[in-house]
Amino acid sequence: MSLDVSEPEQQSRQIPASRVRLPRGPFTPVWVMTALLFAASPLIAPGSLSGSALNSMFPFAAVLAVAALGQAFVVSQGGIDLSVPGAMALAAVFVTKVPQLAGIPVPIAAALGLLVGAAGGLVTGIAVVRFGIAAFVVTLAMNAILIGVVLQVSGGFPGSADPSLSGFATGSVWVVPNLLIIAVVLVVATQWLRRRSVLGRRFMAAGANSAAARLLGIRTGAYQVSAYAAAGALYAAAGLLLAGYLRTPDILLGNTYQLSSIAAVVLGGSVLTGGMSNALATGVAALFLTQLNQVVLAAGATTSIQLLVQAVVLAVAVVLRRLPLTGVLRRLGVPRSR
Repeated sequence: MSLDVSEPEQQSRQIPASRVRLPRGPFTPVWVMTALLFAASPLIAPGSLSGSALNSMFPFAAVLAVAALGQAFVVSQGGIDLSVPGAMALAAVFVTKVPQLAGIPVPIAAALGLLVGAAGGLVTGIAVVRFGIAAFVVTLAMNAILIGVVLQVSGGFPGSADPSLSGFATGSVWVVPNLLIIAVVLVVATQWLRRRSVLGRRFMAAGANSAAARLLGIRTGAYQVSAYAAAGALYAAAGLLLAGYLRTPDILLGNTYQLSSIAAVVLGGSVLTGGMSNALATGVAALFLTQLNQVVLAAGATTSIQLLVQAVVLAVAVVLRRLPLTGVLRRLGVPRSR
């Protein structure tokens, strides 16, 4: 006795059980774009996937991922943070200049840098949430304050990171850079907290619809303020890691991460009005942007071309998010993750 099996069923039987699962809807394009970029990298710039090229790219991708993770906290609450450069630069000053000026150990200086970053974010969050001032105004002002402190403390001249910090930042476990390990741990932990913990679910609910969340008894204001504080701490962490990796960083080392952090959040599928964000997709977007810059540089493009490429990629990503891409992938046998 024979059974008639439709063509779709026959195709589905041919798909192995270990097939790759992609994230849902708006978070899918960045995974696809990253896979395509790495597949095309050797064709565009030979040697861009060599061991030395990846080892030089991963640390910068890790720093961007940490900074973008902080930006995603704010964006998930419907805000925007323009204080990234100031927070990163001040944290870098804390581990390069402050130990020399105040004679305090580097670990204590690093902890103070993180606390100052979190405190700056806390003040920003209170101004935005409690006093209703526009986020871009408050964060821009906070950035100016932090940069002013950086210039005052540093005297306009960069300092050098302690050899212990530099050794850690440039070191690796087997062949995996330490900075990449830190970024992966932070991204995975954030994703788990948002999706699995009660606090994380309440945090996302506060960003999705603050009025409805308040009706459910959620203290939305506290969650929104905490988003800015967490973001400030993450910017500071990114500055500390970058200062250690560069050894003698520029006093304004965070300037290039202002727009890059926002671009990574947008590419990662986050909605700027809040309520929808994915830490894993944000981390992948940071990896995508860093590899894209490396490939464009290796191809001999100028800085203006790099900026144009980034703009085009952002536009393509926004368009892809509006297309039924997950439906097409599902027909090809690639199911959505649950």
